[in-house]
Amino acid sequence: MKIRLATNDDIPNVMQIVRGVVPLMRAAGNLQWDDIYPNAEVFQQDVQLGQLWVAEVDGTVAGVAAITTDQESGYAQVGWDITEPAIVVHRIAVHPEFSGRGIAAALMQQAENVARERSIAKLRIDTNTQNQVTQRLFPKLGYTLAGEITLAHRPGLRFLCYEKQLQKP
Repeated sequence: MKIRLATNDDIPNVMQIVRGVVPLMRAAGNLQWDDIYPNAEVFQQDVQLGQLWVAEVDGTVAGVAAITTDQESGYAQVGWDITEPAIVVHRIAVHPEFSGRGIAAALMQQAENVARERSIAKLRIDTNTQNQVTQRLFPKLGYTLAGEITLAHRPGLRFLCYEKQLQKP
């Protein structure tokens, strides 16, 4: 497996991942993603900002994650200081054909690598309350549940916030 920064050429493959996971999310009652979000324009902006990472398996884009410093204003609902620097993982997904191979964990490890490179000790992520897969994954990777929030741009949905504190070098 290879983790690398995405390019605009990767966007069709990233959208194929989204099209593969959205029906599975919906079937599980997770309405976090739909036909509108995330879209190619969001991923193109991530590429332009140098914050979209892909995981390749045998030359095939199998997973994606935006590794950013963008914190949702809603994070303040769990008592987080959103002016404090943090690496935040958004839009993480693994193509269903590649599930169970550690791809999401590898992308989350890349977030830690980015945090260390930037000397940022906090990592944060949120997930829909209906996303059982990520709720099992994040604690295994050392993330602590901080609480539940709402997000203005996803009305009617609830999200769980997780945080990981890295050791200072």
